[in-house]
Amino acid sequence: QWQVVESGGDSVQAGGSLTLSCTASGFPFDRSLMACFRQPPGKNREAVSCISYNGRTPVFADSVKGRFSISKENDKDTLYLQMNNLKPEDTAVYYCAAVQRFYCSDSWYMVNEYPFWGQGTQVTVSS
Repeated sequence: QWQVVESGGDSVQAGGSLTLSCTASGFPFDRSLMACFRQPPGKNREAVSCISYNGRTPVFADSVKGRFSISKENDKDTLYLQMNNLKPEDTAVYYCAAVQRFYCSDSWYMVNEYPFWGQGTQVTVSS
């Protein structure tokens, strides 16, 4: 069965960096696009980034453009979200999501595009 496990969440100071990892199993990772979402305290889940099945053509939410990058290593069944220059407003539970499609669509930011989700990892950024 499809499984996605996030790791790498931590507490950091503003301006710091973190790398989140999402390890996949039970599905064809190399034929699936992946996305990252986050849910700040008391708010709805929001899209962060999406990357195509081949690790190219990533897209990002405006709030993280220029600070976050995403990469996909198909030989390791692993997705990475590199987060730099973190801000207190980046504090959230971060989730990885998967769907067996090739390319991120115009609606990549919608939660219901993705049938498979990890359990989330907490990122806390203090000022």
